[in-house]
Amino acid sequence: MNAAARQAEPETEPRRRLLLASDRRDLSADLARILSGVAEVQIIATVQLPDAPAHDLSGIVVDINLRSAESVQAVRRKLLRGGYQSFPRLFVLADELHHGSMQAWALGATDTIARPFDARDLLARIRAAFPDASETSADARAAAVTKGVAAAHGVLVKMFERLPAGRPLTYDDVQQAETPILRAIKRGSLREWLIAVGRHHNESYRLALFATGYAVAFAQHLGMREEDQRRLTRAALLFDVGKAFVDVALLDHVDGLAGERLRKYREHPRLGYDALAAEGTFPRETLEVVLHHHELLDGSGYPDALHGDQISDIVRITTIVDIFTSLVAQRKNHLSLLPLPAFSAMEALGDKIDQRLLQAFRPVALGG
Repeated sequence: MNAAARQAEPETEPRRRLLLASDRRDLSADLARILSGVAEVQIIATVQLPDAPAHDLSGIVVDINLRSAESVQAVRRKLLRGGYQSFPRLFVLADELHHGSMQAWALGATDTIARPFDARDLLARIRAAFPDASETSADARAAAVTKGVAAAHGVLVKMFERLPAGRPLTYDDVQQAETPILRAIKRGSLREWLIAVGRHHNESYRLALFATGYAVAFAQHLGMREEDQRRLTRAALLFDVGKAFVDVALLDHVDGLAGERLRKYREHPRLGYDALAAEGTFPRETLEVVLHHHELLDGSGYPDALHGDQISDIVRITTIVDIFTSLVAQRKNHLSLLPLPAFSAMEALGDKIDQRLLQAFRPVALGG
């Protein structure tokens, strides 16, 4: 072991349990030695990945040659199943493969690191992404979800109660909620988040909380950097802020609106944008999501009838999350769909939404 690895390893920290799946001839002996400083490591070949992970695992590390069809197929068959979706999955990749990270995310990675890697960087990634034993108990997971939902709910209370009274919602209000929300999905799971939110009595809050959970789970599934996860968290919390200014009678009958009532409802993106823009501290990207989350790629959306490349990726992701949430969540005067029929309905939208991103969302939508 090199000096950097020895210095990086703490003397006592073997509380995590990691599964290291490798397709290297030496079964990634160098990687295993480094990981052993912060975890108990079980080593197997990638083709021997079990159908479902042990319940007490902290996460899975996959050291894979993406040029190996056998390894790729073995990993795809196992990791894209629901049993692995609640566990962090770090892929270690050969750095010469172009677009390797994108391929790894498609195989189920939640984070990637390239060889040659620095031992300190690797261990920092492990500590950040893989909880230790004290964080994976049922009580700890439940506590993380409870704190995350409470943090998100706190933002929504300010949004729906403070803004209509003429008191601003601040960017700092939202930023303070980001870490507990991200930790809730990472330490708990999307399923636990949805169950906790499903008990909430306020429908407007419940829809926003569902959307936040799906958005964060999607960001983590795609292996986004933490800052990008935070950007999407803000977008999911705030995109429907304009509904704070809409008559509740309209919100309760969205599916049946027409004429002037539909026009009034469709003012909510502009109303939300104006409120946050007037506060003065929200990033332009966040304001764009609030204004354009109902735009569609074929130009049939609102309020500005944008199309194609005029719609950014973060808006496209938010739109997918918004539509899916509106289909599956129980709402007044609305017949909710199960996840699979809802996903099929979104596929039927064709070129109105980004079908590439929608397919990337499939494991999250159907595994939650």
